[in-house]
Amino acid sequence: MPSPEFFMPGSLSNALAVETEVPLAPFTTLGIGGPARFFLRAEVDNNIIDGLRFAARRSLPVLVLGGGSNLLISDDGFDGLVIQIALDRSAHRPTEAEVRAAGDERGSKRRIKAGAGEDWDDFVEFCVSNDLAGVECMSGIPGSVGGTPVQNVGAYGQEVSQVIVSVRCIDRGTLEPVTLSNEECGFSYRRSIFNSTGSGRYIVCEVTYELERGGLPSLAYKDLIEYFGDRKPTLSETRDAVLAIRRKKSMVIDPADPNSRSAGSFFKNPVLTQDEYDRIAKRENIHLPKFPMSGGRVKIPAAWLIEQTGYYRGYQMGRAAISENHSLALVNLGGATASEIVELSRHIRSAVKERFNIELVPEPVFVGFRDGW
Repeated sequence: MPSPEFFMPGSLSNALAVETEVPLAPFTTLGIGGPARFFLRAEVDNNIIDGLRFAARRSLPVLVLGGGSNLLISDDGFDGLVIQIALDRSAHRPTEAEVRAAGDERGSKRRIKAGAGEDWDDFVEFCVSNDLAGVECMSGIPGSVGGTPVQNVGAYGQEVSQVIVSVRCIDRGTLEPVTLSNEECGFSYRRSIFNSTGSGRYIVCEVTYELERGGLPSLAYKDLIEYFGDRKPTLSETRDAVLAIRRKKSMVIDPADPNSRSAGSFFKNPVLTQDEYDRIAKRENIHLPKFPMSGGRVKIPAAWLIEQTGYYRGYQMGRAAISENHSLALVNLGGATASEIVELSRHIRSAVKERFNIELVPEPVFVGFRDGW
């Protein structure tokens, strides 16, 4: 076991235990990654602040680690301080009995706070079981609550930006807490201030969501519409359906399913202007599937593009592979290295670029790679 280094913050009476040479692979859904030079588990805001001070005094880079579901960590690991966010507010939320006793009318809004370290799907389950609509289609997404505003996580027609009221963070520049409104988060497709203009500035501590009491489930996505047909499901039935659909694609973490040992969707769905879409469709003389976006743009399924280039489900390259159930997921077959995952992703991107002149953008965050990735 790694031995902790005890750092005396000065302002606090208790020492801050920082471990050394901690393997990071167990903290990621891909199961890949070398060691962290220093590692700190942060259960309260002050742990984060003191960790940042610890790193600053040693001129160390900092990696903020949540659920590890959207990460590819290099085989060399991370030569700095990893702060694992473990803030949890679930014990402070009302029980199901208390929610029912509140007697909220159908259609009323209820705000729920969640700590950044909480498991996202546990939070979704809490909302659904309490008849709170707005996140049911995002069931089964791996990772923590703190990662949802960063990527503007979404699935099956829902995005967290539709229900986030505010995000409480630590500003790494001032080491002070700051609360950002939904508008200040700058949400767009898989994008926010946290991964764009303010990347690296904020560490998410808590998210406030606003859900609809007794609201109807969202059935905007083809898979769900076909699943239920003309029937109007409950929130619970919708959650069960989403989980069933995701399991068929190995997009729910399951130790018994090697195809679920992934970072989720490895590539973002490309967003094109209508003119760009028309040019490609005309040149290829083929029907390209698309989904309408705001501003007259269209989204093209990256999975479809990949399959058209001949990279089929189950395709293997060493110990890395495309999932047998979902062509957007790159999986670790067992003992795969980060280099093998990167090599496979580069081959796929190159093939799509050559065939369609579309640049696939990786969705995971690449950590510890000397050349970026």
